Amino acid sequence: MEKKKYYISTAIAYASGKPHIGNTYEIILADAIARFKRLEGYDVYFQTGTDEHGEKIENKAHDAGISPQEYVDKTSGVIKDIWDCVNTSYDAFVRTTNPEHMKVVQDIFKKYYDQGDIYLGKYEGWYCVACESFWTESQLVNGKCPDCGRDVEKKSEDAYFFKMSKYSKWLEDYINTHPDFIQPEARKNEIMNNFIKPGLQDLCVSRTSFTWGIPVSFDPKHVIYVWIDALSNYITFPGYQVNSESSDKFKKYWPADLHLIGKDILRFHTIYWPIMLHCLDLPLPKQIFGHPWLLFDNDKMSKSKGNVAYADDLVKEYGVDAVRYYALHEMPFASDGNFSIDLVESVINSDLANKLGNLVNRTLGMINKYNDGIVIKGSESTEYDDDFIKTVMDANKSIKDDMDKLRIADALDDLFNIFTRANKYIDETTPWVLAKNPEDKEKLNTVLYNLIEAIRHGAIYLQAYLPDTAESIFKQINSDDKSYESLNTFGIYKTNTKIGTPEVLFKRIEK
Repeated sequence: MEKKKYYISTAIAYASGKPHIGNTYEIILADAIARFKRLEGYDVYFQTGTDEHGEKIENKAHDAGISPQEYVDKTSGVIKDIWDCVNTSYDAFVRTTNPEHMKVVQDIFKKYYDQGDIYLGKYEGWYCVACESFWTESQLVNGKCPDCGRDVEKKSEDAYFFKMSKYSKWLEDYINTHPDFIQPEARKNEIMNNFIKPGLQDLCVSRTSFTWGIPVSFDPKHVIYVWIDALSNYITFPGYQVNSESSDKFKKYWPADLHLIGKDILRFHTIYWPIMLHCLDLPLPKQIFGHPWLLFDNDKMSKSKGNVAYADDLVKEYGVDAVRYYALHEMPFASDGNFSIDLVESVINSDLANKLGNLVNRTLGMINKYNDGIVIKGSESTEYDDDFIKTVMDANKSIKDDMDKLRIADALDDLFNIFTRANKYIDETTPWVLAKNPEDKEKLNTVLYNLIEAIRHGAIYLQAYLPDTAESIFKQINSDDKSYESLNTFGIYKTNTKIGTPEVLFKRIEK
């Protein structure tokens, strides 16, 4: 039977510098979703990469005394290294300086122009170089950019415009008839009430004041402005073509199932991108999820403020899975999460070292001590077994439900509830007492077997969130039963199996 397909993308990172942990959160979140979908049996295509054109990059390259291409080659490499250091399993890392992408973007721009969706005009307004965004006087906050708070410059230049205003009603109707298109709900309301219902403005889609971009094929003094260039990556790299047949890969995976993006670029993905696709006569992505920010001590991370932390530094200090767990678990569904070193260390100690690491270590220690390292399926029950097994099996539905709703932190809570309950089960059944009475040998075997099987269930899920830790657990319990299907049954672990060598999963951090 052919697998169901699932296409997930992150926003492509702007190649102007090294991404901090707040930026890196998105790729870790996308990776957990992609891995979980693969675990469920989906044929997953997971795309990420870098956005490499624009005035900001041209200026930074000039300041560094190198060409813009040299500059983005370096910074794109830095971003890829960060994505790799947090163990992300992307299928494609794309770059917008790719010649094929640039050619298709030119074809897309020409198609819009030929069909009357783009026209030549003049732009006058306030421009923020950092955000690469134009603003009207009324949109400024205290005379500064409403997004980043930096100074803006008055700009006036010839430019091509996209007739967004023409499609305002179409987009409003589409969003109203596709209630899950924008998530979370609060973000959808914000987009509808603040941008769409008041009526859309036409969008500036070319620039003449800098040259680092994709030239407009029929008017090369203009370069194609960021949104048509960057947003098109979601279709160009899978193989969309304007003037010839698109690739089998594109036909297979488009429309995307999920665009995962930061809430600060939501309007570009939920207004400009749907209209761009509509004008290409392409189906829209099934869902766009605007995730919240990871704050630093309750303040937005900013290199200019100096309140940033970097994933590679954190991985060196705490290990990759500890960083992944913190990023996934400490971010609420719809509100901003918070980052601090104290919180990271506290979470590592309470959840990873205590609940998970201590459980695995205790269980293996008891099997070695009482059964010479052999796990035997017991034939007698204790009064606590059924309730414990029910907790483990109930987690199957709750974890899947939460993952389907993109409530990743909640899914992790459901998963760690298995480990919490297992620790309680040890206290309830007191294996050290059962071990003293030869008549309780079968009960002891049952308890130890149930603990190993519960740990196996948990490790299967951990493959999506903490893949290295999951692999270590499978090795320690000496099990190859890692499939999602095996979660439907409690009791798969093979009796008379000798466990592997116990290892510490997470060390406690002493303050």
